[in-house]
Amino acid sequence: MSLCWSPDSNYLLVGSKDLTVRLLSVRKLEGFNKPFMFLGHRDVIVGAFFSVDKKTNKVSRVYTVSRDGAIFSWACSDAGDKVDGLGKEGRASEPPSPGTPENVDEGGGAGIDDNLKKRKEFDGKDEGLDEEKSEFLLHRLKWELLKKDYFMQAPAKLTACDYHKGLDLVVVGFSNGVFGLYQMPDFVCIHLLSISRQKITTVVFNELGNWLTFGCAKLGQLLVWEWKSESYILKQQGHYFDVNCVAYSPDSQLLATGADDNKIKVWTVSSGFCFVTFPEHTNAVTALHFMANNHCLLSASLDGTVRAWDLFRYRNFRTFTSPSSRQFVSLTSDQSGEVICAGTLDSFEIFVWSMKTGRLLDILSGHEGPVHGLMFSPSNAILASSSWDKTVRLWDVFEGKGTVETFPHIHDVLTVVYRPDGKQLASSTLDGQIHLWDPIEGLLMHTIEGRRDIAGGRLMTNRRTAANSSSGKCFTTLCYSADGSYILAGGSSKYICMYDIVEQVLLRRFQITHNLSLDGVLDFLNSKKMTDAGPLDLIDDDDSDREEGIDKQMQGKLSYDLPGAIANQGRPVIRTKCLRIAPTGRSFVAATTEGVLVYSMDESFIFDPTDLDIDVTPEAVDAALNEDQPSRALILSLRLNEDSLIKKCVLSVNPADIPAVASSIPFRYLQRLLEAFADLMEGCPYLEFILRWCQEICKAHGSSIQQNSRNLLPAMKSLQKAITRLHQDLADMCSSNEYMLKYLCSATASMKK
Repeated sequence: MSLCWSPDSNYLLVGSKDLTVRLLSVRKLEGFNKPFMFLGHRDVIVGAFFSVDKKTNKVSRVYTVSRDGAIFSWACSDAGDKVDGLGKEGRASEPPSPGTPENVDEGGGAGIDDNLKKRKEFDGKDEGLDEEKSEFLLHRLKWELLKKDYFMQAPAKLTACDYHKGLDLVVVGFSNGVFGLYQMPDFVCIHLLSISRQKITTVVFNELGNWLTFGCAKLGQLLVWEWKSESYILKQQGHYFDVNCVAYSPDSQLLATGADDNKIKVWTVSSGFCFVTFPEHTNAVTALHFMANNHCLLSASLDGTVRAWDLFRYRNFRTFTSPSSRQFVSLTSDQSGEVICAGTLDSFEIFVWSMKTGRLLDILSGHEGPVHGLMFSPSNAILASSSWDKTVRLWDVFEGKGTVETFPHIHDVLTVVYRPDGKQLASSTLDGQIHLWDPIEGLLMHTIEGRRDIAGGRLMTNRRTAANSSSGKCFTTLCYSADGSYILAGGSSKYICMYDIVEQVLLRRFQITHNLSLDGVLDFLNSKKMTDAGPLDLIDDDDSDREEGIDKQMQGKLSYDLPGAIANQGRPVIRTKCLRIAPTGRSFVAATTEGVLVYSMDESFIFDPTDLDIDVTPEAVDAALNEDQPSRALILSLRLNEDSLIKKCVLSVNPADIPAVASSIPFRYLQRLLEAFADLMEGCPYLEFILRWCQEICKAHGSSIQQNSRNLLPAMKSLQKAITRLHQDLADMCSSNEYMLKYLCSATASMKK
């Protein structure tokens, strides 16, 4: 349940569900390996911590925290008692643990003498014991219970705790969303506040101890709080039910997600932070679509509404409804953004609205099953729809001709997508095949067999192996690449498959998770868990319906607490519900049971371990310059954010080395570097040198600059302004010089005459 290292890393405190805390020695010493046990708690141990004396920098106390809200303070005897405990011959005594009977040697004194001889021999062979004697062998000392304190939050259970050695502070979180901050060893309450109505899953101090981080797994909540000023540093909350749909903005900088918690969240892709949440829907959000102007987001929901959201003012400015209540599961709009179409789950119809007026223009009927796929052709005004009635239909919405063409399939059609050039149409069916159609000629071009590719992972309820099972071997979401050369496919599996369009071959499989707590990750189940009554994991043998202060996921609540989960004791089934490729083609996103996963070819999404280096000083920058390491020197100066150092490093680079240095700059420092270029442009005489820098930066990071143009816009405008001003000055100078030269030439010619 909990682990804590001593400051010298020689001892380990281990708390467990058996209500005990053990003090273990990492070093193996003969006869000295028996751990000390801290007893007395009446519930599961949540945390155990060493307290260090600030003067001697040695362990002076131990704090143990249990789930029932009790904290015990333990201290060992003074130094004199510790020396006596080792005995005259250097033999460590064996003090009894509190609450346990003393060890009595029933065999007389022989056992003691033998033990004494062994320890004497050991003392002569290894000097390590002498070192341990000076440290008094923490696990062999007699620890005494000083006092018991209680947090008094019953009936709530204590679910998380942390301790800061430098400030001697303890922070605890409870199952009712309350947290408390206490000064030890006097147990003085500094703060007692409520941040949520759900269980606080984890709480951690930062290194300095001035910030507290709280996590709530049930709500997907992350909070960073400064306890001295009582203010929030960071507040982020994800979806706490399954994410059903995702959508990229046209510039690939924003990502919208809709989920079963009735909420829509818009995230910044580069930072991964959510900046707005729309909670107006009253049922699960099933489809999202960005308009071409990048400032409007459309959403469809099972509550019978399609809503339009303004991303400037963060409000719902238009709501589209049907004459009678319907459940919408698919959504699209034409290239001009004038027409909105949504497919239904219950009436099998497609509703068409005007974006400007919000009026219902038409109702397209003809499908005999739920319409789960809708998409307008990128090249013309033809609408493609897919349904469980085993057909894909093309509609001419503007001419009002109804169905233009029907593509029949053998099995139910799950989704349909157009290639970006509009010359190909892909549909997936229930038998695991992907059909590629020519929408102009109405011919089937190719078929991709994907049953074996997506197969993998066996559910606990499956009676057949993963290889022989036919359930779930189909693609429920498809997405073409930006250039239309490959297609991504995902479904009720742990894999996302990438296929080449021309050769119809599997290029790569992405495994979205290795989390064994999700059902369908393992290919082979453990046969030892199979009993006469069925799989052991499906047998509810728990006596209690409450654990850690939270109602367990009961059978009747699964449809509410875990959407899409089958009767497997609340274990979610791994699946991919939605796939989208960024318009830039540099990344794609997958909405899965594990969460929203972003795969990218850009290094800006990769963690840079150099940020962990603490030796970032002006001296280090000068040393790098002296060692002829311009790239390292420039990065160090950017991390220091010293303007003079940055300009010094930029000007010290050899012109021949500019391309190599520019490509090595991490994307996160581009904004600061561009600002430095703008300043140098105005006061630096080396105009060509700085322009060469700008050119190489654009070559090396052009795609990243385009994707993050919003964040880099101020720096880019400053640079453009400086270049424009210099260009104007040079143009004026050249014009005046040109006229002057013409005058001098004409004057010279006239003088010769």
